[in-house]
Amino acid sequence: MKTKTQICIIDDEKHGRDYISLLLKKEFPELEISFEASSVEEAYIYLTKNSPDILFLDIRLSDGTAFDLLAKFKELSSQIIFITAFENFAIQAIKNGATDYLLKPIKKIDFTIAVNKALENIKKIQPANNNPWQDNKIILSTLQGFKVVGIADIIRCEADSSYTTFYLTNKTKIMVSRTLHEFEQALPELNFFRIHHKHLINVDHLQEYIKGRGGQVVMSDGSVLDVSFRRKNDFLHKIGNTD
Repeated sequence: MKTKTQICIIDDEKHGRDYISLLLKKEFPELEISFEASSVEEAYIYLTKNSPDILFLDIRLSDGTAFDLLAKFKELSSQIIFITAFENFAIQAIKNGATDYLLKPIKKIDFTIAVNKALENIKKIQPANNNPWQDNKIILSTLQGFKVVGIADIIRCEADSSYTTFYLTNKTKIMVSRTLHEFEQALPELNFFRIHHKHLINVDHLQEYIKGRGGQVVMSDGSVLDVSFRRKNDFLHKIGNTD
């Protein structure tokens, strides 16, 4: 599980990336820059396997736009701070879930406000990210209250927009108003693996793997789930099969 807030900077100009990095080190030294890139392609490869907490995203990149990048993902849970020299992109940025929008040249006060806003948004989901499981149990908040569920009793979790459905060994389902990404970060990595943008599975309940481009898994409840081609190798490595 991550211990520091992870930052990703996507800007096609090196001096732009360096300036954001400098501001972060001066104003928010507790944050960690995990990745920098200059193109849609580089960013896409990274984001398919990683979920930074805050994403600084320049709108015009060397091989496309930020919106081209975001269109490749059905779900991206990072706090996105758009950066551009062009004011006319503001409405489109907001429609694409912008946490904030910074105009170049970036002013330190605007930068600080934007990062603090992103950190506040992250705090709102901290109960799901900040070890909600103790004694091998997890607390799931529902409309009626909450339920305490054993980690070993979770077969799989399925994403539906900003909701996650838990499938349990007693054949019941629990829907929670939180994204799958939050539970991917919260549940113990030893037991769980995200095989697809929609599916997070408990590998202890894995019954069978069926070969294919990405392949499929059969779980203990009889469900058959697709494995994303991008996640296939990591998944096979996770279960100790590297053939």
